[in-house]
Amino acid sequence: MTGEPKVRTLLGDIDPAELGVTDSHDHLFFASKLLPGEELDDPIAALRQLIEFKGAGGGAVVQWTPYGLGRRTRELAQVSRQLGVHVVAATGLHRAGHYSPSVLEAVVDDLVRVFVDDLVDGTGPADLPEDLRTRQQRAGLIKVAGGFHGIDAHARTTLTAAAVAHEETGAPIAVHLELGTAGPEIAELLCGTLGVSPDRVILGHLNRNPDPRIHRELAGTGVFLAFDGPSRANHATDWRLPDCLEALVEAGHGAQLLLGGDTTTATARREVGVPYLLTTLAPRLTKVLGGDVVTAMLVANPARAFATSWLK
Repeated sequence: MTGEPKVRTLLGDIDPAELGVTDSHDHLFFASKLLPGEELDDPIAALRQLIEFKGAGGGAVVQWTPYGLGRRTRELAQVSRQLGVHVVAATGLHRAGHYSPSVLEAVVDDLVRVFVDDLVDGTGPADLPEDLRTRQQRAGLIKVAGGFHGIDAHARTTLTAAAVAHEETGAPIAVHLELGTAGPEIAELLCGTLGVSPDRVILGHLNRNPDPRIHRELAGTGVFLAFDGPSRANHATDWRLPDCLEALVEAGHGAQLLLGGDTTTATARREVGVPYLLTTLAPRLTKVLGGDVVTAMLVANPARAFATSWLK
């Protein structure tokens, strides 16, 4: 489709204003060989997370789980419809270490087709009416990943494929920054070399590398900056997060900031969970930044970040 920007959710394209309060980066389902025994694969548990999130005022969750890591889009669509919470799903490919060699070999030579098919076609649950099947399970963004302090060969391949898929569809690109690093290199590759508009790029995990100079440099490129994964062990997150955000707001970059939870393990779900963003973190940030600023990070900013004029 073309025309007015829309957010592509699992239940169809919606006006960006319909998202409401948005968790801009989280996982209701996720499974990686790097995290054995920590899989998020229980639909009932996912439903409970969304119930609590909605009860705290949440309206939408953007799941960054990419291809091959247990996205469970059928179950996502079911809980979204059941609760009336919007869910945006991802295509894309994570860092190579998350996959078995056989999975990578099956898709790496045809990544653009894999990404575009997820964004445009969507198969949908077989037990749904045909008109719903054709528009359900569509991904609404492309999630890829950088390397640690650089762009390795796998990252360059996936970032390049993401840029091509974006050019064909208009879909926004969300990037996992490994421990918050390599942001400038990735912004230069995507927005410079590959020609992706900065406002179609979201860089994640910037709170894991709380360097205000890097944050300002990245903000100056025009990309969206996601601060996600509160209360992650061994990361300088919550206690430095208000200062990092305050500095960016004071520098005039408040409209580029997104907040998320990034719950990727069963342990994180038990200890923090998706609702934490709204029940605990947002009130803390409001005391420092003010309610209007935090509301913009949760409502107005994601409405722009995840909306696009779809080309297919």
